[in-house]
Amino acid sequence: MAAQPSFVSLDDFEKHAYARLDRNALDYYRSGAQDMITVRENQRAFDRIVVRPRVLRDVSTIDMQVTVQGQPISSPICIAPTAMQRMAHPEGECATARASVRKDTCMILSSWSTTSIEDVAASTPNSHAPKWLQLYIYKDREATKRLIERAQDSGYTAIALTVDTPFLGRRLADIRNRFQLPPHLTMANFSDQGKAQVGKADAASAADNASGLAAYVASQIDPTLSWKHVQWVKSVARIPVLVKGILTAEDARLAVDAGVDGIIVSNHGGRQIDTAPATIDVLEEVCRAVASRVEVYLDGGVRRGTDVFKALALGATAVFLGRPVLWALSYNGEDGVVEMLDMINEELRLTMALAGCVNISDISRDHVRMLAQPRL
Repeated sequence: MAAQPSFVSLDDFEKHAYARLDRNALDYYRSGAQDMITVRENQRAFDRIVVRPRVLRDVSTIDMQVTVQGQPISSPICIAPTAMQRMAHPEGECATARASVRKDTCMILSSWSTTSIEDVAASTPNSHAPKWLQLYIYKDREATKRLIERAQDSGYTAIALTVDTPFLGRRLADIRNRFQLPPHLTMANFSDQGKAQVGKADAASAADNASGLAAYVASQIDPTLSWKHVQWVKSVARIPVLVKGILTAEDARLAVDAGVDGIIVSNHGGRQIDTAPATIDVLEEVCRAVASRVEVYLDGGVRRGTDVFKALALGATAVFLGRPVLWALSYNGEDGVVEMLDMINEELRLTMALAGCVNISDISRDHVRMLAQPRL
């Protein structure tokens, strides 16, 4: 039996995935919009923030527990929604859910998952680790409403409404590959074949410069959405509703005015509009606009424990990891995700100790300094 590779950073999981995944899946997971400037900036922006450590602070015991939407979790490192995880591993979303339970952290399930809401919930019975559902608003409002109701009935404790995708960003790799969901997989939350399949029918009906997924979004997702539709989701849901995809103070204030329960600062992993700002660069702006009225979270570019620390110092309640979960899943399923989460949690623990912080509330704005930001 071949020895398992020895990984020492999250980058190692990514390198392994690049050698293992087929081109259709790999390009879908790693691709961003256009020239992928924002994809790269999401990570590089963290390098423009320096940590200001404090010393002689008895850091023999470190407590990383936080609460998200009133639910306690073991650390502020959570799992972002990523679609179609069974392209990375046969157990897909169920493996990721079990890993989140083992690490006692929050997972957001994509509504475009290749495992149903109910099956993911059933894979982690009697779990207290929070699961949220990521949601798009479909042109078919009844289908959207049913997703919310099914999530509630299955024990999910929040809805994360994606608000940055009236149309799909132009992802060149998916266009070149004519991305299609493999024939043995479906969007498992839908019985209607038009909503469950991303494949030849979509690609055939698309313009010559579109992928199958772009055609799917154009045919199914409602581009007329406005803030009144956020209020509609709030009226349907009996659980907290967050908005995912906020990048400006103006929209953050409108989100709070619309009654949301939380904001996820996100640029969709750099997959929507290229040259949008890195999420860490706008986090403080959003937090100041919100003024502690709701919790603010961040995704995009987090690869190190120091990145997590910097996001917390700038106001985030927690961060969500996307692509690193996929790379770890492709490496070793549930155990791979646990190994990856262990690694970045240990990095955060060490960063906190070396910066003189013994719990999350000790981390403050005074612990970081922003360097000059270059133009994109």
